[in-house]
Amino acid sequence: MLCRNPADYVRETKKDIVPVQRNYDPDLHPFEVAREYTRAMNAVKMERIFARPFICSLDGHRDSVQCLAKHSTQLSLLLSGSCDGEIKIWNVAQRTCQETISAHNGFVRGICVIPDGTAFYSVGNDKLIKRWSMNNYDTPTMTIVGKHVFTSIDHHYKNAQYATSGENVSLWDEQRAQPLQSFQWGADSHARVKFNPIETTVLASCATDRSIILYDTRQSVPLRKITLQMNSSTLAWNPLEAFVFTTANEDYNLYSFDIRYLQRPFNIHKDHVAAVIDVDYAPTGKEFVSGSYDKTVRIFASDKGHSRDIYHTKRMQHISCVQWTLDNKYVISGSDEMCLRLWKAKASEKLGVIRNREAETLEYNDALKEKFSHFPKIKRIAQQRHLPKHVYHAKREHKTIRESQKRHEANARANSKPGSIPFVSERSKIILKEEE
Repeated sequence: MLCRNPADYVRETKKDIVPVQRNYDPDLHPFEVAREYTRAMNAVKMERIFARPFICSLDGHRDSVQCLAKHSTQLSLLLSGSCDGEIKIWNVAQRTCQETISAHNGFVRGICVIPDGTAFYSVGNDKLIKRWSMNNYDTPTMTIVGKHVFTSIDHHYKNAQYATSGENVSLWDEQRAQPLQSFQWGADSHARVKFNPIETTVLASCATDRSIILYDTRQSVPLRKITLQMNSSTLAWNPLEAFVFTTANEDYNLYSFDIRYLQRPFNIHKDHVAAVIDVDYAPTGKEFVSGSYDKTVRIFASDKGHSRDIYHTKRMQHISCVQWTLDNKYVISGSDEMCLRLWKAKASEKLGVIRNREAETLEYNDALKEKFSHFPKIKRIAQQRHLPKHVYHAKREHKTIRESQKRHEANARANSKPGSIPFVSERSKIILKEEE
């Protein structure tokens, strides 16, 4: 019995090309690899031609943007807080500001949306915690006066609890005006606190004594503490790997840790030429975005040591906050010149409706680029990026400094007693001490 699929030989429309039957026997195609190489070369060139990551700028703030928060249930909503105490609710799809709230006196230090999306919390320099309803922005539904300035806030992913950082890390219940418990371990203050999205009872904070501290809400004391060589600005948990978090450091690098083995980071992410201010993971957990004081936004693969892309504009100043949207398509950055910028997560990705044949072609091109990614010409084109002048010169200067340090260490080792100067890996140098 014969069975034929009309899709193999019938056109979709009258203007479509006629499907052609092909024999894929490799003996009949001796130059298949050469043709694929040419197609891969064309595909990687077209990718760089269509790399236009910048989408739009959201203007309206009257002071530097200090913090960003994604809405937990609506993809199009974004919340931003600025240094003049204003909070703006943006509709990213329509590129408009829905509401402006005069929330705090001084900086807005942190914003977090509760899991069901009906309300959000904000903290500021005025020592206040305010809860706002998403249906009424006129007045806060609850105001709590704290004993010290709060530097950040994050909500539990399941329970009606949230955590704040400041002189200590405090765990709060939504129905109470006093913290359930407070954690402190030697540090004067804490810059950022984040809940783990998978192991929801675990949270971590970045302290001003260069340490990162892990906590468990089921215990009354902190779990573990590691001290780095320099201060960490913030951290982000991997949304799919419960044990992994990445911290943004002031030594221009990002470090990925596994909480089961904190003696050394399992990866160092380099390329920034100034202090890294913020970091956020993609919902897939395979990539993350970082914003730096060097006025650039970089995208890293979570298992790679160098960035796959860099975003910058002439007007963009020091980056203060970055977010990766929950649909894995866009990156949002806030900076000192009072603007939010919307970028594509993949610089050359086409926005809008894509037909089946076009999607198949894009998948085929991606497979070819991956297959031939180690060929010198294709690798050079794929990695080529135009850098701002100050980043380019700083990168060359840092390279010279690193080479000089290695040469100095090698000379000292060559002129010393064998074994007196041990070899210490770069990852082992990061951690000064670990405490439990």
